[in-house]
Amino acid sequence: MRVVSDGIYYSCGLALAGVALSYLVNPWSGVPLYILAVYCLYFFRDPDRVAPSPDVMVAPADGKVVAVCALPSGETRISIFLNIFNVHVNRTPIPGKITEVVYSKGKFLVASQEAASAENEQNTLIVEGRGTRVVCRQIAGLIARRIVCYKHAGDVLAPAERIGYIKFGSRVDVLFGPEWTTQVKTGDKVSAGASILATPRSPQEAV
Repeated sequence: MRVVSDGIYYSCGLALAGVALSYLVNPWSGVPLYILAVYCLYFFRDPDRVAPSPDVMVAPADGKVVAVCALPSGETRISIFLNIFNVHVNRTPIPGKITEVVYSKGKFLVASQEAASAENEQNTLIVEGRGTRVVCRQIAGLIARRIVCYKHAGDVLAPAERIGYIKFGSRVDVLFGPEWTTQVKTGDKVSAGASILATPRSPQEAV
């Protein structure tokens, strides 16, 4: 399975430290570091995913849906919380062109809290395609202190394409307009690039 490069670097560093500790102290003293090295490879795993259709909105992250909110603007916000056992690679919710990428400094509240959407450090991508505009927001958490984004304004994204990742526990929000019908509810488990968050609303439904 593919592993994000940071995971390989961390794992190698921990393994080398374990070897040094085993050599200098005793053979068993390095075992905790070896376990952490294996965990880093697990945490930074990056499995291949295929979007079920280019016409639907897919989850940008693995995790648990912690909020489905109707906003005063008329948009809907779906919030996904990632724990330390979830895949942390993020993917675009829809194919299209990135029109804007905005990074904002902030707090590091527990990512499952509602306040994290507004107050935590975050990186926002706006994707436009197929006549719609979707906001995807990578949000840091209590432990996650680094957001990595591969993409820039002007990039064109394929369905479920990788856009970056967040280190160690985090949250990803998706905001979209009334042209979509939500297909998930609070408590649902979703997989990035594979689970359907919303489907296009038919002209009859929009009336």
